[in-house]
Amino acid sequence: MQNPMSLSKKINNMKLLQNGCRQFITCCAATAITITLTGCANSPSWLPSSGPNYAQVQEVAKAQPGAGIQIIDVNDTVARKLLANQKQSLFSEKFNVPAQAGYVIGAGDVIEVSIWEAPPAALFGGGAIDARSGPATTRVTTFPEQMVSSEGTINIPFAGQIAANGLSPQKIEAEIVRRLKGKANQPQVLVRVIHNNTANVTVVGEVTASTRMPLTARGERLLDALAAAGGVRQPVNKMTLQLTRGEQVQALPLDTIIRDPKQNIVLQPGDVVTSLFQPLSFTVLGATGKNDEMNFEAQGISLAQALARAGGLQDARADAQGVFIFRFESPAALDLGGKTPAMTPEGKIPVIYRVDLKDPATFFVAQSFPIQNKDVLYVSNAPAAELQKFLNIVVSTVYPIANVINMTK
Repeated sequence: MQNPMSLSKKINNMKLLQNGCRQFITCCAATAITITLTGCANSPSWLPSSGPNYAQVQEVAKAQPGAGIQIIDVNDTVARKLLANQKQSLFSEKFNVPAQAGYVIGAGDVIEVSIWEAPPAALFGGGAIDARSGPATTRVTTFPEQMVSSEGTINIPFAGQIAANGLSPQKIEAEIVRRLKGKANQPQVLVRVIHNNTANVTVVGEVTASTRMPLTARGERLLDALAAAGGVRQPVNKMTLQLTRGEQVQALPLDTIIRDPKQNIVLQPGDVVTSLFQPLSFTVLGATGKNDEMNFEAQGISLAQALARAGGLQDARADAQGVFIFRFESPAALDLGGKTPAMTPEGKIPVIYRVDLKDPATFFVAQSFPIQNKDVLYVSNAPAAELQKFLNIVVSTVYPIANVINMTK
């Protein structure tokens, strides 16, 4: 038979256990109510989360005043300013140089000079008869090939030193004829380029075969140089062409050059065309359909496109008012109101762009807001999602305790 004192002690222990369980459940319920009322701003740190919620991001500037982080609400004015700031100079604006008329000879080119004399040939009478002139006795004298000197001149018998650098073959011919007047009988001159060593364009980078393309009187253009190198090795919409002319350097997406014929400019001697494959990407985190690093085209994408590629917002988790873009922004793109926030060593300002997709007008702004390389697109959890996570933890803990209480009754 069981000792009455022992039985009484067990009953008291069970009552204490019941009271403790009830107090725990009451505390959990109070915490859940607090989370709901405060919008999760003070939600327990031990709750699992993919990142800060809307209220926590709101407080970041106040909590870290020395960090210089700027929080900017995205609207039409902000989007327009960003677009204007990142607008690239076009080739037609940067390299607005008229095309040279015809081919121009430079120092180092190898040329051949032929001179015809009408009969009776006096100065160059020992030349060969030109069979193309028919039965007449017109004679032609072809001089040995010669390279234009470093001083930019060539040497012609009885005409002396002739300036050739920077002149077209036609102008050199006219100068030789002028020099031979009174010496040769009705001279006619032909200057022919044998080796073009100066008027070239260099094509390098992500092309099939790097090359030096000679320029002709036709006036080769940018896409001609790309074709001479065998084309690009990567998709057109991911390629950028960079043109270097002297100390000027400018780049444009290849797709822009193809769509706008004005950007397919005439090349100049010494130009360097570099085909660049620079994968641009942004990172998506938080309550979206897919968390990933995503590449985008060289001509850029908008915020609306970025959200679509990320699978949109998760309807069960996302806070449509808590869409954020984290970016190191150029000061020229911001209206700082005279303030000078802390900058990175590269001269950038850490900025959080805040997007409210609850506002229908924001969807129009999202179509023009530009996404930049290395942006972080983050969608925070809604307060109800935080509450749901907490309640799941409570339920998974309370059920076993409730079963113990029932067993003790």
